[in-house]
Amino acid sequence: MVFRSGAKALAFAVAALVCAGNAGAWAQSEGQGAARSAAPPPLEAYGATPAIEYIELSPSGDLIARITVVGETRAIAVTRMTTGEHLFAADVGDVKVRDLRWIGENRVLVVTSQTRGIAMLGVPRSELFFGQVLDLEKKKLVQVLDRTPDVLAVLYGSASIRTTQDGEALFVRGVNVTTDQIDLHRIDLRTGRGRSVAAMDRETDDYVLDGDGEVIAMARYVERTGRWSLRLPNKGRGFHEAWAIDAPVDTPSFYGMGRTPRTIVIGADRPDLAQQETDSETSDVLFEVNVDTGEWTRLPFEHHPDLLVHHPQTRLLIGGARTEEDGVRYEFLEPQASRRWRSIERAFKDKAPRLVSWNDDLSLVVVFTDTGEAGQYQLVDFDRGVADSLAESYPTIAPEQVGAVRPIHYAAQDGLDIPGYLTLPPGVSEPSGLPLVVLAHGGPASQDVAGFDWWAQALASRGYAVLQANFRGSTGYGRDFLEAGYGEWGRKMQTDLSDGVRWLAGEGIIDPARVCIVGASYGGYAAMAGLTLDGDVYRCGVSVAGVSDLRRMVNWEARQENRNDSQTVRYWNRFMGAARLNDRALDALSPAHLAAAADSPLLLIHGKDDTVVPIEQSRVMAEALRRADKPVELIELQGEDHWLSRSVTRRQMLVETVRFLEANNPPR
Repeated sequence: MVFRSGAKALAFAVAALVCAGNAGAWAQSEGQGAARSAAPPPLEAYGATPAIEYIELSPSGDLIARITVVGETRAIAVTRMTTGEHLFAADVGDVKVRDLRWIGENRVLVVTSQTRGIAMLGVPRSELFFGQVLDLEKKKLVQVLDRTPDVLAVLYGSASIRTTQDGEALFVRGVNVTTDQIDLHRIDLRTGRGRSVAAMDRETDDYVLDGDGEVIAMARYVERTGRWSLRLPNKGRGFHEAWAIDAPVDTPSFYGMGRTPRTIVIGADRPDLAQQETDSETSDVLFEVNVDTGEWTRLPFEHHPDLLVHHPQTRLLIGGARTEEDGVRYEFLEPQASRRWRSIERAFKDKAPRLVSWNDDLSLVVVFTDTGEAGQYQLVDFDRGVADSLAESYPTIAPEQVGAVRPIHYAAQDGLDIPGYLTLPPGVSEPSGLPLVVLAHGGPASQDVAGFDWWAQALASRGYAVLQANFRGSTGYGRDFLEAGYGEWGRKMQTDLSDGVRWLAGEGIIDPARVCIVGASYGGYAAMAGLTLDGDVYRCGVSVAGVSDLRRMVNWEARQENRNDSQTVRYWNRFMGAARLNDRALDALSPAHLAAAADSPLLLIHGKDDTVVPIEQSRVMAEALRRADKPVELIELQGEDHWLSRSVTRRQMLVETVRFLEANNPPR
């Protein structure tokens, strides 16, 4: 099927929250670009959170729900597709939206989070999740787990939606403050009240529901011993241990239902059943397990997927997706889905479309593209053979204002091939002698990917080339590449970045005398380490929510979990190369202990509500540099978390970062 652009715009305006586009799915950008100024947009255009955070089709496809953002205001809006009628619109409050899903045709689940502590229960400040169900007929929102006896109205883990014999159902786990149980509850969609349907405790790591909402598998993890076990239903009642493995750090994982109603998908290391997949960054292989017989079967994916795709109605497995150098690629096991997605790839050739939402009969699909543009949502209608524009992520950034993103590869000092991306200033096609910003990703077990990156594009718009290197220890390049980062925190993971600088200089693309380093989380550590451990490369550094004292950080994690040998502590020690908790060898890799070696100015930015890396880490670094009489600035973001979720503070971070870069490494 060949799609043509729709002749009709889909009206999406809701009061002042205008988020709609016009017709012409892939022809529209030229007309829009001509109407916009070729001058760089203000930094606020990049720093603002995307205009659309979530967008979901209803089961029939007749309705569409979305979370829109204007400034600091987030709102949920529901529109009838055929008529453009606005069925509901309301602010969701000063919270962060984390999920949006339909429960049948008349209700919508909205999951939000806030940074809170529960003093009476000894729960430290952390990111707590809450659910609300919107009833479209009554125009009413109800709180999930509201008035459930002795149970906190806080979600423990993700929510599950099923179509049962008794109608649409929502299942969540909730903490009982009296018994300390974390049972699975079925939610009364009219009141939000929960009813316990499966007993679970703190060692219940995960579960899988069948299509009717029955628990067909549970995982148990005992952190003290590091033992993970698969529990399957007995023929009579209850569950039995079907398989177990010692997993001190990397536990097996559930991925929902399999291709048939009585199977589940597990990612696990089973060398007795299948060899390791070389393109996976873990030893896990994806298996389909029959819950009645206990039989394990390897799933027939050609390449190990990063995520799985389940049918929107049956919840059965139909495919998977894998992040590749030029974008996300899909592999479907279900024939109809495979045919339809191939037609989408043909229509959006060289755009690497991403699946956002499907209706139940797969006749409508929302896709997202951000290759050579700032992000477009398109609605593909297979029956009509058209694709209509729904919305833009960054509506004030035209395609010609987006810098070219080139995949690159270079050799590290030890010969390891390092992949990454180079973003050029808009309009530059033959780069020479450019100023450079090294933008290091977090994790470290994460990766930079192709497409529009708001932070990299903002820096490029100011005249900088931007290097995003997937240093060793990054995900997406197989197990050997990931494990090459074990014990290399501050060592080869760091020099992989500066090796990229030297390669770009050798190619004549950048001026090696005009380079700064920026990053958040682990990338924030890399920025500080660039000035203290890898000197003479960078003229300045900007660390956002970075780790400055490794030993202090791991000790804090242990206190948070009240365990000196938790799974989290074991994870940190693996990458940092520590032999044990409080290993003083980590001080030699900690920028806060090396402040005297800092040879360039440093800007520290940190959210006060960060529950992943405490703000203490930036305060300790600032104080160490001041004592060493080194130039440093510290900016604390009020009400901001680890992920820069708030528009106002995200923009503040970006404006302050560019101000600092331009002062210490002028782009022209």
